[in-house]
Amino acid sequence: MSLFDMRLSDIHNRLHHKDLSVSELVDASLKQIGETDGKIGAFLTMDEAGAKKQAGELDAWTGERGLLFGLPAGIKDNIVTEGLRTTCASQFLANYNPIYDAGVVTKLKSAQSVTVGKLNMDEFAMGGSNENSSFHPVRNPWDTSRVPGGSSGGSAASVAAGQVYFSLGSDTGGSIRQPAAYCGVVGLKPTYGLVSRYGLVAFASSLDQIGPITKNVEDAAYVLQAIAGHDERDSTSANVDIPDYASSLTGDVKGLRIAVPKEYFGEGVDTQVKERVLEALKVYESMGAVWEEVSLPHTEYAVAAYYLLASSEASSNLARFDGVRYGVRSENPANLLDLYRRSRSDGFGAEVKRRIMLGTYALSSGYYDAYYKKAQQVRTLVKRDFDQVFERFDIILAPTAPTTAFKLGEQADDPLTMYMNDICTIPASLAGIPAISIPCGLAEGLPVGLQIMGKPFDEATVLRAAHAYEGNTEHHKLRPAL
Repeated sequence: MSLFDMRLSDIHNRLHHKDLSVSELVDASLKQIGETDGKIGAFLTMDEAGAKKQAGELDAWTGERGLLFGLPAGIKDNIVTEGLRTTCASQFLANYNPIYDAGVVTKLKSAQSVTVGKLNMDEFAMGGSNENSSFHPVRNPWDTSRVPGGSSGGSAASVAAGQVYFSLGSDTGGSIRQPAAYCGVVGLKPTYGLVSRYGLVAFASSLDQIGPITKNVEDAAYVLQAIAGHDERDSTSANVDIPDYASSLTGDVKGLRIAVPKEYFGEGVDTQVKERVLEALKVYESMGAVWEEVSLPHTEYAVAAYYLLASSEASSNLARFDGVRYGVRSENPANLLDLYRRSRSDGFGAEVKRRIMLGTYALSSGYYDAYYKKAQQVRTLVKRDFDQVFERFDIILAPTAPTTAFKLGEQADDPLTMYMNDICTIPASLAGIPAISIPCGLAEGLPVGLQIMGKPFDEATVLRAAHAYEGNTEHHKLRPAL
């Protein structure tokens, strides 16, 4: 058994009893990265020297040790790390070395985990396949001819490949959950505001949320415990009590009320994906949970509303990248306007330009009411659908993605088809509710993700339901044969 196939609590006990050292853990991580990342491409920047130095310091540590103590982790490359290059997988930030840590990075340092490097992603988190990285695409460890999902494809692939014990990703419209489904790992998008966005390079500020990617649900609960909490530096951070998530992992779901929205099983959802999710419902039935089909009628408008809102916010957020303050600057411009034009033309990739143009158009005079305002109204309707369902049910269960991972290049020239891959994850993002993707089996040898959505700030119930299913199945133990 690989060290990284063990549960977090088991590794913690080994470290505590000195049966294992942090240096051994970090060396195992670096060795696996060295042996596999040439095939996968999950990392953009490594910090081998820093990781080994920190491991030595932790081995000499005599104080209290938390559960994340000494665990090698990877950080998505849109989460800033002091002194460690943060590129957002864009040529625009190819030389950017931040002078501060993101809120979640500060929390991980307090928990004494070890960051081994920064993980590849779609440029500025815009994409669903990790083919939009300006450096190189990430490949799925289950089949290197296929995508790992996006935009947190590097974060999911690194965990699936056993390169790191856990990773952090960011989720705007499904960018933690969809790659977790494609790579056969656990990906949690917390309630909007539960985890600080301070130091997360903004794509769409009203949607972005940082969350953990792990190999099992128990580990996701521990990582969430470490990174959740109020941050006064983030104006959208919620000042709520943080429960002990691990204590909710009872394995008991008797009487749990599950809603199954019919809109998530319609046209475009692969037959085998439907079968795996329906099989999961039978497992819940056997454990004493009850379920009922419901309707979320505004689901069909969610994708259109999301891409208008996210692109509008992106056009505003990315206006700061102008070649003047930081990032790559074009040489020998004719004047200031030419500097802006050439820096942005050279620095941004095609997908980022596409979304900036769409967002700028939606926000422009004469179109704001017709597009952006209307999309905000639709967002309210989508959230109202969820609120009404949660009046009667505890969780909502659905596929994470309509299909399994597709081939590299298969949808690269068809952005609309690519956008539809997020049809199952976008509604929860618009509503700001917590959602987790967990493995629920294979379809033709590729992982299928089961999505569990919950009430705002009720991550405890979402984790309890996910953990109970995991405890009655073996799907989370499957590993890719790299």
